[in-house]
Formats: sequence, structure tokens, C-alpha cells
Amino acid sequence: MKGSIASGEHEQQALQFKLRTDVRVFGRIFSSRELHVKDRKGNFSLFKIYRELCYPISNCFWQVNFFGGVGMEYRLLPLGDQAIVVEFGTEIATSVQQRVQAVAALLDGDQPEWMVEYVPAFTTITIFYDPAAIPNVYSSQTLPYHYVSREMEQLLTSLPDRNPEEARAVEIPVCYGGEFGPDLEEVAKRNGLSAEEVIDIHSSGDYLVYMIGFAPGFPFIGGMSDKIAAPRKETPRLKIPAGSVGIAGKQTGVYPIETPGGWQLIGRTPLKLFRPEAERPSLLKAGDKIKFTPISLEEYREWEKCR
Repeated sequence: MKGSIASGEHEQQALQFKLRTDVRVFGRIFSSRELHVKDRKGNFSLFKIYRELCYPISNCFWQVNFFGGVGMEYRLLPLGDQAIVVEFGTEIATSVQQRVQAVAALLDGDQPEWMVEYVPAFTTITIFYDPAAIPNVYSSQTLPYHYVSREMEQLLTSLPDRNPEEARAVEIPVCYGGEFGPDLEEVAKRNGLSAEEVIDIHSSGDYLVYMIGFAPGFPFIGGMSDKIAAPRKETPRLKIPAGSVGIAGKQTGVYPIETPGGWQLIGRTPLKLFRPEAERPSLLKAGDKIKFTPISLEEYREWEKCR
């Protein structure tokens, strides 16, 4: 694999992160060395540490690196001094999402001691780490980011040989229109369709959960037809009931809790997507396949009773 210094936006991001090194870690590593890394008051100076140590020792790996392999390309980017971002692309695509999920599966199966947590997104997965948990961090000249980046490179070499795990299928019942879907008619009018046609198109799509974010358990779902796309509302609502199904641009989603929001509301599900009392609070996860099923108001009430 081959690395190179990136340009443009990514290079600027990398340069910004050069000065964000953990002062405490550097101080404990180099406190016994005769280097001018303290200010006049005897405190460790971030600028002097960078000037004396970071630049000459580690300039080569604070760059944004690009790697390519058979069937796989990715970038490694520092995010502050305790996280690393693995980027698999810049456009939302199923193939990119599968790579993100493959990394998540590897981390779930063999969690490094230095890892705090990971956060998957549309095209990236961010791994947060504890610098103090990295072996020999206080006695070696290997900085935490350098160590973690090498660990991730080794882990990522196994991705091309792994088959994507079979996605979990989740059916979400939706009562469309009426009090639950106050924007259904607006979406239909904007696209030159009837309300029934919008429901048919929305409930017949093949959907994929790309990421969970914005609010606890909120799924960002791809795969919606352009025929029913609609922009966010110019003035967001202050309160959107939990379970509301909405459209924003070419995406659809479900509000798991009551929250402000600007998506066009077309229906509501009786399913509880966020369950803080459960071991896994979010009903959905990235990689799930979603099927929306229309139900009547009477069926919705029955679902609520059973819940």
C-alpha cells in the first residue's frame, strides 16, 4: 500500500490537528529529557512541544494518508488527539456502507484495549481511543495516533477477503396521512402525485439504514424514490411526536423521540425506536434493511395497546 499527502480540504484539516496533541501524554513522555518544552512558569507549552518534538519526529504521519488495495480504498484522518477517522469515500453508496459495517463487525469481534468506542456514519467510521491505554505510551516515542493508525492499517488489510454479513430485515408499520401525516398532501402536490401514490411509492421501496444520528435512535435511511422527494420545511416544527415518518430531500427517516425537526411528515409508526431501558437502546442499526408497511388507524391503535 502507498501513502501520499492529500491536498485541499483534507490537508487543511490535518494541519489543524497538528497542534491538538495531548499535552499530558507528551509531558509525561518527555519530562525527563533536556528539551525546551516548558514556558517561563514551568508549564508545558503546546507550541514548544510541537516545535521541538511533534514536527521533527512525527510530521510524516500527521498528514492525511491515502491507501489503496485490491477492491478497497480508504483514508486515515486524525480527529483531535483521541480519535481516528477511516474514510471509504465521499459519496453515499451501498458498497461504501458495507465497508463501514465490515470494520464495525471487526471491532465488535476483537475489541482493542485502547478503543473507547466507534461511530459509523455514511462514508466513515470514527474510532475513539484512550492514549493512556496504548502499550508503552509513556516510555516510547511512538505517539498514540501513530500507533492506532498502524493498528487500523493491519485490521483493514483483512477487509477485501471478508464477505458482507447478511443484513437484518426490519418491518416498520406506518399509518399514513391524517393527523399522523400532516405534510402528505404537500409532498404529493409538489411531485404531481396523489396522496395514495405517495404512500404506494414510499411503502414499496427497498431501504437501507446508513447511520444512526441526530437524535438517539434516529435512522438515516437511503433508497427512497426521487418521485416523492421533498425539501425540508422552511420553518421547522418545535415538537415532532415520536414515531413520525418524514421525508427530507431524497431521504426518509423516523423520529424515535419527541424533538424539533424540519422533515416533511407523511405518517407515524407505533413502533418504539428508542428504548433507553433496553440493553441495545436503538431498535435499528446501520446496515438494517427496512420495509414500510401501511396500516389503518384502527391497526395503529391496536399496535399501541400491545406495546
